[in-house]
Amino acid sequence: MSETRSGTDPMAAEFDDLPGWTADAAARLGTAHAVPAACRGSASPAALDWLSRRCALRAGAVLVDVGGGMGGPAAHAREQYAVRPLVVEPMSGACRAARRMFGLPTVVGTGSALPVPSGAADAVWCLGVLCTTTAKAAVLGEIRRVLAPGGVAGLLVFTVDGPIDEVPEGNAFPTRDELDRLLTAARLVTAGSTPLAELPPPPREWTERITRVEQLVEAEHGRDEAWRVAQQQEGRLADLLRSGQVSGTLLAVRPV
Repeated sequence: MSETRSGTDPMAAEFDDLPGWTADAAARLGTAHAVPAACRGSASPAALDWLSRRCALRAGAVLVDVGGGMGGPAAHAREQYAVRPLVVEPMSGACRAARRMFGLPTVVGTGSALPVPSGAADAVWCLGVLCTTTAKAAVLGEIRRVLAPGGVAGLLVFTVDGPIDEVPEGNAFPTRDELDRLLTAARLVTAGSTPLAELPPPPREWTERITRVEQLVEAEHGRDEAWRVAQQQEGRLADLLRSGQVSGTLLAVRPV
């Protein structure tokens, strides 16, 4: 991980410091704020519903969320489909937030070496993770390894068509051709896909709850260097998405 000139690690600010503050704010504002706040930047209700249908989530199914952050998507899947989720996340602060907000089982670990037995997962989610690692082949290989026979993995991948403006720290966006080659090499075949931009926007109450959490976090930590760095990280990605230099795609993939 690289650092800013101030010495604050951007990835730690975004995925270690911010989760703890978010959990504090959600606890004060009420439980209805927890899932939207913990999904911020990774998934919307429409995206989660698409992934859930494509992965055929069902009661009792084991769902491993690779790089699951604060656990918002996994908590949503548990609420809606009664799955048994496991969040694997490299940042301990995000794991603590997932346990605090949702009581989710979490493991500190990386996507390139999942602490999960082979064939143990009925479904795997990996949302916005491949663009944050150079070990993309290893992550996809691990996803295939832990999937049970007949299992499906849901991915949210941010891709580029060519060189782009300033890349957010810690990101390495693949091209779509590179992604296709990586999936083929991992022996994963696409069973469905949809551009993120074509999905319906989140309901108003969803975005309002996110805004309330953001406002409270800013009020309490807006002078903190880590908050500023995290905002810069998120702002850069948002700008790239708005400009079309980066695009998000949901994919359902299965082993072949």
